Amino acid sequence: RPTIMVKLVSLAVLAFAGTAAAFAPTAVRTRAAVRVAPTMGIKNPFKRGTASLAAPTEAPRSKTTLQMAEATSEKSSGGPDFALLTYFALWYLGNYYYNITNKLALKAAGGAAGFPMIISTLQLGVGVIYALFLWAAPDARNTPKITKEDALKFLPVGLCAAGAHAGSVFALGAGAVSFAQIVKSAEPVFAAVIGTLVYKNSISLAKWLCLIPVIGGVTLASVKELDFAWSALIAAAIANCFAAFKANENKKLMNTDGLKERIGTVGNQFALTTIFAFLFSVPLAVWREGSRWAEFCTAWKTNPAIKLNMIMSGLWFYGYNELATMTLKKTGPVTQSVANTAKRVIVIVGVAIVMGESLDPLKLLGCSIGIGGVFLYSIIDNLLAKKKK
Repeated sequence: RPTIMVKLVSLAVLAFAGTAAAFAPTAVRTRAAVRVAPTMGIKNPFKRGTASLAAPTEAPRSKTTLQMAEATSEKSSGGPDFALLTYFALWYLGNYYYNITNKLALKAAGGAAGFPMIISTLQLGVGVIYALFLWAAPDARNTPKITKEDALKFLPVGLCAAGAHAGSVFALGAGAVSFAQIVKSAEPVFAAVIGTLVYKNSISLAKWLCLIPVIGGVTLASVKELDFAWSALIAAAIANCFAAFKANENKKLMNTDGLKERIGTVGNQFALTTIFAFLFSVPLAVWREGSRWAEFCTAWKTNPAIKLNMIMSGLWFYGYNELATMTLKKTGPVTQSVANTAKRVIVIVGVAIVMGESLDPLKLLGCSIGIGGVFLYSIIDNLLAKKKK
């Protein structure tokens, strides 16, 4: 089955490539009089260009594959960017396998009644070990030069990242993966409400109207959900809330003067977020399931499925999120919308097939309406702006 799904993912990526080419705006190349180091700035997979994320302050060093993924050199245009398409494919594949291995680990450990908080925390711990290894290994990745004040400003982002991850893991343990993903696709609803009420963001009337099919689609998909559980619905909603807060707090954080230069790369930004999320998750895991730690250790030793899938889900989680961060930084807003929509569809349908979850026609219809509403929400302002011109 994994071989079949790899083919499905590859086909979906190729389909996405054509869609992205149709929607994404044309990139405009600019050249400076003074030669600068390569920076990130591909607007879409078929147009190459450069746009600075953060001006480099150090002399070039030898680069690993991950560093090369974070910096795109200026090349001649005229053909597909196969490197970026590869990042998309790996991002989708990583997300797909994370959901499968995460579900298998949770199921082997007893589902929602097992150890979801411990598993959530250890998954982040795997990412922390990987990030520290990259910083320690020679010529792997430059260590960020953040200050004490920068670290304090990272705390809200880390807290929100911990909450979003824990909520998602609880949701996946309490119900079907496809159902949790459908509920999580309604994140724009939470982002709009929280952004308006808490952060005083301005959202157009057109975007508010696009939330109607999102809410309606999720509701429709829930009606025929055979594995429906209120705990899964509530946990996914909590994850959406934390994700909305995280996005706004991260935006505030990255507006700090000189922070981008001190962090160095997008990979370092995600690594720091993961470390702070792990530190926030540890006391919560101790509070929730600390009294059952010995029981978890026994299950870990006696059930290989828990050990293998927990470690692999942690690696997949860190890998696909870092790839997603780097990939989306290189694309335009419309391409991002297409990419996220395609990813959600692939995960919902692919995982449901592999895990034997229900794909009732009414559920699929609700899923299509909800995800379609999310996509429209992402591009409606751009569409209306073009019409006005």
